[in-house]
This record gives sequence, C-alpha cells and structure tokens, in this order.
Amino acid sequence: MKIGVRAHDYGKMEIERLAETLQQEGYQAAQLAFPKVFVGIQSYEDITLKHLERVRNAFERHKIEIPVFGCYMDLGNPDESVRSYAVHTLKKCLACSKEVGANVVGTETAYPSLRAEEKAKWYPCMLDSLKRVMEEAARLDAKLAIEPVYSHPLENLDAVTDVMNQIGDSKHLRIIFDPANLLPFPVLEDQDAYWQKWLLHIGTYIEAIHVKDFYYDQNGQYHPAPLGKGVLRYEAISRWLHENSPDMYLLREEMNPEIASADIAFMKNL
Repeated sequence: MKIGVRAHDYGKMEIERLAETLQQEGYQAAQLAFPKVFVGIQSYEDITLKHLERVRNAFERHKIEIPVFGCYMDLGNPDESVRSYAVHTLKKCLACSKEVGANVVGTETAYPSLRAEEKAKWYPCMLDSLKRVMEEAARLDAKLAIEPVYSHPLENLDAVTDVMNQIGDSKHLRIIFDPANLLPFPVLEDQDAYWQKWLLHIGTYIEAIHVKDFYYDQNGQYHPAPLGKGVLRYEAISRWLHENSPDMYLLREEMNPEIASADIAFMKNL
C-alpha cells in the first residue's frame, strides 16, 4: 500500500518546500488541490504550465506520487451557471492532471449536505455534468474519480452503480472510496458487512481510499479523531486491501501534523 495525505492539511506552501516536507514526514503520495496547497495560486484559473512543470519536477525528485489532482466541484447544482463552471473547471483540470502526472482528477458531486428530496432533484443534474466531463476525459485519455457521500446526489451503492452503468467507461471514470463519508448517522452496528457489500460491488472501480476517523457528539455533530480512536471500523477494508488491492493509495484526510507518525503507522498496519 502507498501511504499518502491530503496535502493542504499541512497548509499552503511553495511547491518545492511542500514536496520536501511530505518526503520528510514519510509519505509516498499526496492529493493536491492547487488553490488550497500552493502559495501564489488562488484559483484553478491561475494554474500555468510553469506551475505544473515545477510540481512534476519537485514531486518526482522527492519521490512523492500524485494519485489525486483535487478539484471538488458542485456538479449536481440545479443552477446551470454553477454547473457550467464546474464542468469547465474539471475539463481544465483533466488536462492539468496529464501534465503533472496525476492518476485522476478527484471530485465529489455537490457542496452542501442535501435532504432526500434535494438529492433526487440534483441527481439528473449531476449525471448531465458527468456526461459532459467524461467526453473530455475520453478525448484526453485522462481519468475522473468521483467520491460518493451519503449527503450528496451520489449517496449510496445503487446511485454509484447506476452512474457507472450509464457512463459505461470504467477506464476513465473511477471512484475515490471514503468510508467516513458513507457512514450514516447513527453509526451502523455491523460495519463489517456494510463495507464488504460496498467493496464487493465497486472494488474494481476504486482508485484511492481516503482514510480518516471521527466521532459524533451528543448533538450529532461531527468531530475528527486520530485513526483508530473514532467510530470507523477498518477490519473488513483491511482484509479487502490485502486480498484484492495491496498497492492501493491510502490518503489521510483531516490530518493533524502533530500526530502524523501515529496515523502513518495505523495506515501501514491496514
């Protein structure tokens, strides 16, 4: 397994300094959202070929792979102007991902948490956006990876299966699997069976796994936690990794740099 991190959890840095820092911390890979992680880049429109060249050279020099080019867009928003911006930006980032050597461009399918009726309304809008982006992904031979979230239009296994079937291009459309984003409230008693079902049906589509942990307080509010100290149960996921995908990228999200070594040890044990 390749141990990585959502790089902007370390704050904004110059390109070369970030690559050096991640190597020193012991990572092999990083998810990069350029406007969130690099000094001098405020938006995706600011990215230049010079930036991409610097990133590629610095990360290759420090032996940090880039499994995910982060570009999280509001793909399902019913507002056509919002969706048009999302589609345009993702198409640009697909081209950038080829230049920088990233495996996939990663996105969720919405920004806000939605109620059930809103998810149903946003679903066809999300699908329309994906179809437009996937035309460009196929043209460039680049990959888009979508991340299911239980409060978004891509909310459950049925939705993921439907999208993958409708797009019909698993070479260019992949999945980022984030168990924390799929765990409903209140927390399931039998997580083992729940994760086994997910991985059985979508395991072949998974490009990277986000690793985090959390707990709910008495008011149902989400709080990040050190790995292994929250409600997530990773046993079934660990078994699947060993049996099916031992080279998977494991990307720590919500990293607290002060406890990075303990979290890296936890991921290595997966």
